[in-house]
Amino acid sequence: MAQREEQVMAEEQAPTVDPITLEVVDLMARLVGLFHREYEEAAAARSLTGAQAKVLALLRRGPMPMRHIAQTLACEPSNITGIVDRLEGRGFVTRESDPQDRRVKLVVATDAGRSASTELRESLNFAREPLAALEGEERAQLRDLLRRMLDSTGAGPGPGGGAGGGTAGAAGGAAKTG
Repeated sequence: MAQREEQVMAEEQAPTVDPITLEVVDLMARLVGLFHREYEEAAAARSLTGAQAKVLALLRRGPMPMRHIAQTLACEPSNITGIVDRLEGRGFVTRESDPQDRRVKLVVATDAGRSASTELRESLNFAREPLAALEGEERAQLRDLLRRMLDSTGAGPGPGGGAGGGTAGAAGGAAKTG
């Protein structure tokens, strides 16, 4: 009997989610799915894996330790090593010692890597089409609301910082080895 009472109390204390929140979550999931699919296709068209493209997108912020890349993409550091090895082999990144701590290796995008990342980002039509249905002020409002949502989680802005950033992490989920 006590167990049943505890279960009833727990159910009564559980917050209810309003229908609008549920619909927003569903709509965001659909948008993320569309973005992820197009992002993977755009990366593949450039002979990149999605994970390689995400690393290049992250490096738009500037040089970054491999451990930070792994944390940002929510994957194992050993996966990042393989991804960076392949990007380095293609001339898209280099590894350099951190001037503040020579034990730390920074991953740095080369001109070719920055160019590949920019080309990939500019090829993404997914975001342009649905956003074109919004007026400029509405797009700015949506951007501000999304930033506020991310800031409340501590996630902060995506790769690239301000407006238009976020291609690396927007697909959601962990990076795959590639």
